[in-house]
This record gives sequence, C-alpha cells and structure tokens, in this order.
Amino acid sequence: MAKTLIRNVGLSGALVIGLGSILGTGAYVSVGLSAAVAGEYLVWAILIAAVTALLNGLSSAQLASAHPVSGGTYEYGYHFLNPLSGIIAGVLFIIAKSASAATAALAVAWYVGQQFGLSAIMVKAVAVALLLAFTLFVLLGLRRTHWLNTLLVAISILGLVVFATIAIQQTEPAAHVSQSRSAWSVFHAAALMFVAFTGYGRIATMGEEITEPRRNIPRAIVTTLAVVTALYVIVGWSILSLGGITALEQNNFNIANLVPESPWQWVIILAGVVAMSGVVLNLLLGVSRVVLAMGRRGDLPHGLAQLSTSGHSAPAATWVTFGVMALIALFGGIESAWTLSALTVLIYYGITNLAALKVSAEKRFIPKWVSVLGLLLCCSLVMLALVF
Repeated sequence: MAKTLIRNVGLSGALVIGLGSILGTGAYVSVGLSAAVAGEYLVWAILIAAVTALLNGLSSAQLASAHPVSGGTYEYGYHFLNPLSGIIAGVLFIIAKSASAATAALAVAWYVGQQFGLSAIMVKAVAVALLLAFTLFVLLGLRRTHWLNTLLVAISILGLVVFATIAIQQTEPAAHVSQSRSAWSVFHAAALMFVAFTGYGRIATMGEEITEPRRNIPRAIVTTLAVVTALYVIVGWSILSLGGITALEQNNFNIANLVPESPWQWVIILAGVVAMSGVVLNLLLGVSRVVLAMGRRGDLPHGLAQLSTSGHSAPAATWVTFGVMALIALFGGIESAWTLSALTVLIYYGITNLAALKVSAEKRFIPKWVSVLGLLLCCSLVMLALVF
C-alpha cells in the first residue's frame, strides 16, 4: 500500500488544474451573480477580487514552496501556527469547496432541467448523479484526469470567446441597469467574485503530487490568476455591453440568456455545462486531498488516509468528499451554496495569510506586507458582505 501520492504533475498540468478549478462556476455563474449585486460597478468588483486573490495566491505560493505537502492551509496552519488553526482551516476548506462543487453541479443540472422540463427534485437528482459520475472518474487516478482537464479548459475558454465576440459586435446601445447600486455593493459583489478566483488553491493543496514544487507551484498560481483576471474582466465588460444586468436579476446567473437565440448561444450553453463539470472534477480532487491529510493526522478517522495500491488516488477520502458535496446539493440552492462558499473561503485565506507571516526569512520570497494586506482584505470583504 502506497504511503505518499505520486509526483506526476508538471507546470503545465498544475496550470490546467488551476484553470479547470476556476473557469466554470467563476465565469458562467459567479460573474452573473455578482452583476446582479454590483450593477454598473461589476468590473470594479472583479478587480477588487482579483487583487485580493493575487495577494492570497502569493501567500499560498510562499507556503506551498516552503512546505510542499497535500492539504493546503490545513497543513500550513499546523506547521506554522497551531493545531487548532489547522483544523479550522481544514474544515473551512472542505465546506467552502464542497459548496463550490455543489453550486457547479446544481448549475449544470439547472441547464439540463430547463431543456427537458425537469422538476426541482429531478434537478437535484441530476446534480447528485453528476457528482457521483466524477467521483468514479477521480478514483481512476490523477494522470487520467489531466487530459480531460485540458479539454474542459479549452472548451470553457471557447464559450467565453464567443460570448465576448457577440458583445463586441453589439451595435445598439445597451439598456440601462434597472436601478443604481450603492458603491458599497461593489464589496459584496467582490466577496462573491473572490471565490471565483480561488481555484489556484487547488494547486497548493496538491503539493505532494506536483514536480519541483518550489518552482512550479508559485509560477502556476501567478499565471492562473493573470489569465483568469483577464477573462473575467472581458466577461464583465461583455455583460455591461449587452445591457444584461436586468436580465441577470431575473435569471440569477445565466449569461447565455443575454445573447440572441442562435447556434452560438448553444455554444455558450454547452461550454458552460462542460466548464462547470470541470469544476466538479477538480474540486473533488482538491477537497479529497484535504480530507486525506486530516485523516493522516487523526483529525478525521484514520481510515480516510488510506491510498490505493498504485498511490494515484485516495478512495475513502474521495467518497467522503462526494457525500459532503451531495448533501449541500440536496439541501441548498445555487445562490445560497455560492454565498456559503464565499464567506468560508475568505476566512480560510485569512488563516493562510497568518501562516505565511510565520515563514522564516531564508525561505521567504514575498515581503510580509503582501500577507498583511491579503489578511486585511479578506476580513474586510467578509464584514462588508455581511453588512451590505
């Protein structure tokens, strides 16, 4: 029985994993939800979230470089702070990312349900079935999922390019938003958008499987954030250009409804479904690695630390991950699950920044002010999101 996971993911693989964890729900759900909150301030909300994500990503990269093991801030909290901080971070990560995966599964099921006239109960059943299907795929091992990740990312970007191209070709002035938002609403929207950037954390949680982690993890995180920020700004600008705020208030998140009925609309819909399926796949991998790490230390039952004979998967941890995600999908909705993810992940990254401040000088490659500012932004967005 293998005791450690195999290092078989290089820089390109880590980048694809990060993009695959972000683009689906982020581009096809979160920007739409944030648009309904921020209105004309949407692009500012995206940029605030991007800056917060960059600071937190640098802290994550610092920690992953200094302590490259599976488990993310759960392990960093233990190593650099104290056991309680690690346990809290582990629980927050499991809740936050399980909620993100449940949101993605529910969004896919919602798309399918609209096409086939499914009831609300059947939509939830489809979401759980999707989670189950990808759980079985994850159990086949990471090496086999890398190629699927690459395909999912390519299709995701194709849909966003089509959406932006339609917006660029818009010749008539966009309709005004239904009402002017308070400038403070930008921070509520930024909190919702922030979780749409945090797929970079998937790279850090897989530190045990990435080759040359001190070199590849920081590069993959920064590159992922740069690409995603550009794509989100383009999508946000496209929504405003198409006068889509009012429509998104009525449809919650579906950016495909903002374009005229045509074959291109179907490209956007299919790309969204594929992209969100990719999010489910990547989050099943990431959350299961944290469950694995907690099982190894005894904060969860030791049986969850068991690996397959090949060392490519963690069956018990993966099944528990599926169970948590399925429960959130069954008892929550798209907006409530995404909000739960946003608030818990901001607190989680607050702990990440605290841990990064404890990295010794000889292992540090970012200044401490980066982590201090990241911590302040995380705390501020949580408080402002709750108030506004």
